[in-house]
Amino acid sequence: MARETTFRLLGYRTTVHTSTGATPYMLVYGTEAVILAEVEIPSLRIIHEAELSDAKWIMSRYKKLALINGKRMNAVCHSQLYQNRMSRAFNKRVNPRQFAPEQLVVKKIFPHQDEAKGKFSPNWQVELRLT
Repeated sequence: MARETTFRLLGYRTTVHTSTGATPYMLVYGTEAVILAEVEIPSLRIIHEAELSDAKWIMSRYKKLALINGKRMNAVCHSQLYQNRMSRAFNKRVNPRQFAPEQLVVKKIFPHQDEAKGKFSPNWQVELRLT
C-alpha cells in the first residue's frame, strides 16, 4: 500500500499541471526530478552533472536556484491566465437577473446564520425584497 502511494505521489509531482504549466517538483526545487531509472542507467543529465568540479557544481546550482523565482513567476502568470479562461467559460452560461423592489426572492440559509435551527431546518427561505 505504501509503495503504491509513493508511486502515485511521484507521478503527481512529476506531471505538468494545466493550471500552472509546470510540475510541482520543478516549482519547489527548480529542476525536474531525477527518476530512479536514471540513477541506475545514467542519463546524459546525470553524467554531465557528475563530471563537474565542486566549484563549477556550486556555481551551476546557484544559477539554477536563481532561476527558480522566474519559473515560479511564470507559473503564477500561467495560473492567472488559466483562471481567466475558466471564468470566461463559466460566465458565458450565467444569466444576469435584475430584481425589482417588493419582489419575492429565494434566499439560501447558511449554517452560521440565525435562521439555521438544526439538521432538519430548510436550506432556502422565500422573502420579500424591499430595496
